[in-house]
Amino acid sequence: MKHVGSCVLCCSRLKLKNEEKTYFFQWYFYWMVDLVGGYYDAGDNVKFNFPMAFSTTMLAWSVIEFGKFMGPELNNALDAIGWATDYFLKATNTPGFVFAQVGDPHGDHNCWERPEDMDTPRTAFFVSAENPGSEVSAEIAAALAASSIALRKFSRNIAYSERLLHRAKTVFEFADKYRGSYNDSLGPYVCPFYCNYGGYQDELVWGAAWLLKATKLPYYWNYIKQNIHNVKNFGEFGWDSKDAGINVLVSKLLVNNPAAKPFTLNADKFVCAVLPESPLVSVKYSRGGLLFKTSGSNMQHATAYSFLFLVYAGYLNKANKKIDCGGGVLASSWRLKNLARRQVDYILGSNPLGMSYMVGYGQKFPKRIHHRASSLPSIDQHPSKIDCKGGSTYYETQNPNPNLLLGAVVGGPNINDEYVDSRADFVHSEPTTYINAPLVGVLAYFKSHPS
Repeated sequence: MKHVGSCVLCCSRLKLKNEEKTYFFQWYFYWMVDLVGGYYDAGDNVKFNFPMAFSTTMLAWSVIEFGKFMGPELNNALDAIGWATDYFLKATNTPGFVFAQVGDPHGDHNCWERPEDMDTPRTAFFVSAENPGSEVSAEIAAALAASSIALRKFSRNIAYSERLLHRAKTVFEFADKYRGSYNDSLGPYVCPFYCNYGGYQDELVWGAAWLLKATKLPYYWNYIKQNIHNVKNFGEFGWDSKDAGINVLVSKLLVNNPAAKPFTLNADKFVCAVLPESPLVSVKYSRGGLLFKTSGSNMQHATAYSFLFLVYAGYLNKANKKIDCGGGVLASSWRLKNLARRQVDYILGSNPLGMSYMVGYGQKFPKRIHHRASSLPSIDQHPSKIDCKGGSTYYETQNPNPNLLLGAVVGGPNINDEYVDSRADFVHSEPTTYINAPLVGVLAYFKSHPS
């Protein structure tokens, strides 16, 4: 087997000749723009900037919180962040416009092609004052702000960090000034793939929270206070809903500050909604102990929630408190870490199937993941072009993928702890960047705290 590479974010990052200059056509605009870089969200060849930005935010947060435990892998994490932020600087370089996506998802999903061979339209889609997209713009602002903190903390490139922060401010201002969802202007292209179901208000507050952490400016604190009433889903966190993340982030920013009370109350509610022994629990668990929510790619919830639990456990330690979930259930810092550890252990093989859901880890792991570059032969093995439908035989075969996407975590088993190792079962077999990004910090912590 050929190794694709050991990826912090589990999707290809290639400088493709046919994408060095992307021709863009939308409404009455036509020009060339450099949108080289960035990440594909999962196993396809489309750059969806909304989940890509969230993945970048979470990778940066992983480094901010747990970079000191990453050892020699810290530089790799910083490099992965920089690959994304270089791209987002390009995507936000034209005043009044934010590029939201590169590639036609309908055409792309109709093909099974290597990234090097793709010939589907590389249309680039943007949001603007006339056609706003506050969620994608504010999430990019959050990614740039969080990345500026991570790079300032661990990198000597202070000038680049300041550049990211300056751009984060301008993009956030754009997102807030021209409010609206990209569902309305780009719906045929972003839906149903990454349609925004939770509204854009949470992204605006999320972006402000990261800018508050990066700048300490009262403006962003006042913005959060004035808009936090729009953030009501305290039990949700992921690429579409930032609510629980906002409360955990602000709580940690304001440890032992009375102003933190509404945020800590909602963060406590989040914990009580996830703890399996809590009378207020609203998520499900498999018999083997894996956290479940009703959506595809379930591992995204296990990794993102575990990350929040670890971060909030640090807050509980500093505040010297426990969470009262009622019914005699008190959640301590240790209990939050224990639940996060249980999720990680499950992902890495401590489950009823004895299977690791991280590609390349352990003796038993997914061999037929839903990922084009992994499943198709490499250029050195098959130099001739494989066209749109030419990859179908590789998609349909029962043979293992020829290229190992080392470190990628797939969507995972069903709630009965069952897993069918099939490319066609993409809900369970597809890896995503937003599964891996929060897991980076969690793994770094537990590697340094094995007991």
